[in-house]
Amino acid sequence: MIAPIQIKNTLKEYFGYDKFRPLQEDIINSIFNGHDNLVIMPTGGGKSICFQLPALLLEGITIVISPLIALMKDQVDGLTTNGIAAAYLNSSQNETEQQEIYTRIAAGELKLLYTAPESLTYLENIFSSETISLIAIDEAHCISSWGHDFRPAYTNLGYLKKRFPKIPVIALTATADKATREDIANQLNIPHATQHIASFDRKNLKLEVRPANDRVKQIISFIDERPNESGIIYCLSRKATEAVAEKLQGANINAAAYHAGIAHEKRSKIQEDFINDNCQVICATIAFGMGIDKSNVRWVIHYNLPKNIEGYYQEIGRAGRDGLPSNTLLFHSYGDVIQLQKFAQNSGNVEVQLAKLDRMKEYADALSCRRKILLSYFGELISEDCGNCDVCQNPPQFFDGTIIAQKALSTVARLDGQEPIGVVIDVLRGSQNSTIQEKGYQNLKTYGIAKDIAWLDWKQYVTQLVNLGYLEIAFHENNKLKLTEFAKDVLFNGKKVDLANLVEAEKHIEEQKVTATKAKKNSLFERLRLLRLKIAKEENVPAYQIFNDATLKEIEMDRPMSEDEFVRISGVGKVKLMNYGHQFIKEVIDFTGEKKSKRKGDTTKKTYELYQQGLSISEIAKERKLAETTIFSHISKLFAEGKDIDLTQFIDKHDLESIKTAKKELEDPNTLKAYFEHFEEAIPYSTIRIGLTILDKEDS
Repeated sequence: MIAPIQIKNTLKEYFGYDKFRPLQEDIINSIFNGHDNLVIMPTGGGKSICFQLPALLLEGITIVISPLIALMKDQVDGLTTNGIAAAYLNSSQNETEQQEIYTRIAAGELKLLYTAPESLTYLENIFSSETISLIAIDEAHCISSWGHDFRPAYTNLGYLKKRFPKIPVIALTATADKATREDIANQLNIPHATQHIASFDRKNLKLEVRPANDRVKQIISFIDERPNESGIIYCLSRKATEAVAEKLQGANINAAAYHAGIAHEKRSKIQEDFINDNCQVICATIAFGMGIDKSNVRWVIHYNLPKNIEGYYQEIGRAGRDGLPSNTLLFHSYGDVIQLQKFAQNSGNVEVQLAKLDRMKEYADALSCRRKILLSYFGELISEDCGNCDVCQNPPQFFDGTIIAQKALSTVARLDGQEPIGVVIDVLRGSQNSTIQEKGYQNLKTYGIAKDIAWLDWKQYVTQLVNLGYLEIAFHENNKLKLTEFAKDVLFNGKKVDLANLVEAEKHIEEQKVTATKAKKNSLFERLRLLRLKIAKEENVPAYQIFNDATLKEIEMDRPMSEDEFVRISGVGKVKLMNYGHQFIKEVIDFTGEKKSKRKGDTTKKTYELYQQGLSISEIAKERKLAETTIFSHISKLFAEGKDIDLTQFIDKHDLESIKTAKKELEDPNTLKAYFEHFEEAIPYSTIRIGLTILDKEDS
């Protein structure tokens, strides 16, 4: 069994985090115990670490099944940036590239290998000759026809468990209702997998719905209030993506269209530009999103109504993956509903797809907390309103609807949860149709107890009860209406139920004003963001893979001025400290200027006092119980601040001259890593850092 301290140390060293997010540690320990796992965790919840961390500590190689080449590349780039040996293998590579990967695998150099389900034939030799430590199946909802992104190739993955019965399998997805979860486990041959269902509550996402009036005008205003913020606009058709992008470009907004009809090379270039912050806005069909792991998307707009809540939830999950406040905006119209109904008629499971579309429309028309509706859809019930959706911030008029609720819930109970919403309403209103008569429902105690309420009004009230979490729709059971655990409080414990007044509801559909705080041009965050972008372009990686926005915000707040302080920032691991710490610490120091730190117990002051007493670097490190590299960082900072320190005593003059020459040859790169690799690792990072500090002082 892997020791807990080793797991925690690996988390910090490679991923930069001091503690796990909810469920991550339980999932990882379950893998180490050899168990299969089914993980339902919202976008941005930290699914990847659940298999990436075990891969580092288990003997052998972890195989990761992923649906898109772009997603594989993005994850492998991120792992490589963190100092983790990973690669992907798929049909886009030529024979030479594939052979290089096989060679690395045979040499035991790789810990993770990504591939698509269609490319499993490439792994036949690996399966036969290498030790497989773990099999991870990402975006596992693609295996289920109940899900919203069915991929036929995924249905072949069930053989993996049969071939490797003793190897743990972990299936992961951001969205899956009860029917989809059951289908995933059965098709992958892991029916007894431990299920980990994380909270679907993304508190950092503001939820807003507006009618589709002057959409483009509203969108332009929305974007203008958020300069430098990346966003995605989802559209129902290819034509719409191009039309919206063109209108945004006409308003001087850096936008591009993205859909399957665009040539592959051009489409890849558009996606790369967006990932690398060279394009602010992507107007895309629903196909866009699964292939990116961009953490600093600050908003998502749906130009049209999505076809179901699963898809909608996953798409808005592209915003705010770093945990910072982000916005979601949904436009809807009757025309969207008609178009989506036509699409559903041409799909599999027509009845289910239409029922899910109805739930999506009910969400858009909702008069109660939208977050409650989303969470209850996935079986998560909360009692308090969120306060971060348009309904909560501008609520309609409510009345005491407890009696209405009790009548509806009691009827569902007497029907044993075996009928859909239409039959429930027919019983309540005393209908005499054939279904009622044939099943004998006219004999129920609640038959005809609410004839005074119109059929359509009853549909609204029942929809509100579903949205409030007292009822749920079992899509995989012909849309039967069932009680939730909350219903008991209303039926037996006297809980009051507030329902929206349907007359007032008509007045509630009005545009919500969006307020946004514009980024300050001279803030430390903005300077850190520009530094990150510069480094990212030099290294040809997405900016968020250097550090995400949440890490930059923490740097801005804590103002770390030494390695010891910098490594305490969430998201800063050993490799990123070595590669980027110097530049970001220097930026913080430059921003702060020559002002002395007013923070109590300034760690560099203590180092300076010991230096003035004549102690050596190693003696100061021993006295302060810090690493020598940290003390060197303190000394460099103090020197840059103008303290009486002779840095040349800590560096050989030949090394200093070599660093000076390299600085010219490399055209003054931003990363220490560039120097370290230039010297073929012969000059340590601490020496390079001191040399650059001296040279920077000479140049100033």
